[in-house]
Amino acid sequence: MPFETGEVRVYKSRNRACAVTVARVPGERRRMAVSIQPRGGVPVREEGRFTRYAGPVTVGAISRCVYVKGSVGAGSATSGWILC
Repeated sequence: MPFETGEVRVYKSRNRACAVTVARVPGERRRMAVSIQPRGGVPVREEGRFTRYAGPVTVGAISRCVYVKGSVGAGSATSGWILC
């Protein structure tokens, strides 16, 4: 999921889902965050000041949709429920 300052990458295996937020231009430290939540579960989140990426964060997602959010600086993206 691309956005102005980066992108959120989402991966899914048979029983796990994973998300990473990657900066469009790596280098300087800036605020980044990534969050993934399985439907009916609690979100797993990582945030801080990073140079290249935040995450990966992983959840169990057997037969469940996931909701993903990511941000780099002022830019952000939200997926809605995906991978159902």
